Amino acid sequence: MLTVHHLGKSQSERIVWLCEELEIRYELKRYARDAATMLAPSDYKALHGIGTAPVITDGDLVLAESGAVIDYIIARHGGGRLALKPDHPDFAQFLFWYHFANGTLQPSMGRNMILNRLRLPEDNPILTVTRARVDRAFDLVDARLREAEHLAGREFTSADIMTGFPLTTMRYFLPYDLKRCPNILRYLDRIGRRPAYRRAMEKGDPGMALLLT
Repeated sequence: MLTVHHLGKSQSERIVWLCEELEIRYELKRYARDAATMLAPSDYKALHGIGTAPVITDGDLVLAESGAVIDYIIARHGGGRLALKPDHPDFAQFLFWYHFANGTLQPSMGRNMILNRLRLPEDNPILTVTRARVDRAFDLVDARLREAEHLAGREFTSADIMTGFPLTTMRYFLPYDLKRCPNILRYLDRIGRRPAYRRAMEKGDPGMALLLT
C-alpha cells in the first residue's frame, strides 16, 4: 500500500496533491511539527536517513526527495500521467520548470530565510545578493506565466505541483509579497480552484490558510 507520510507545512504537501490529481489509492499519515523548534518530530526523522519531508513507503520501499517521489509515483502508480514524454513539444519546458522549483527557486528562498534570521544590516552585501536572486526567480516564473497557462505550457503537469509549494506554503517561512507578480497571482487563483488541490490541502493541513494571494 502506498503511504504518504506528510509533515505539516512542508514539501510533502506536493505528494498528497499529486495523489489527489492522479486519483490513486493511498494512505495518508500526518505528523505535526515540534511546537518549540518547528522541526519534524523524531518519529518522522526516523523514517528515512535524510530526516526530511517528503517520505513515502510502498511495501518495503522507503523513498524521500520530492522529485524522486513524484517520478516514482507517476511511473509506478500513475500510468505516466502528469509527466510529458520526450516527443511532446513542451518537453524541454516541462523539464526546466520541474527542476527549477528545487534547483533554483526554493534554495534561493531557503538561503534568504536563514540570512534573515541572522538579523544582518539591511545593506549587507550578501543579503542584498540573496534577495535579488529570489526576486529574479519570482520574476522568471511570472514572465513564464504571462505567456503560458501552466509552467510546462498548455497542460497541467507535475512541474506545477513541484512549484506550488515555494509559491505558497514556503511563504510561511519566507514572507514574499506577490503584488509585484500579477501573473503568478492569476496562476495561483487557477491552482486554488483545482478540486484535487483543495482536497489535498484539506486532508494534509486542515484549517491552514492557503497562501494563494
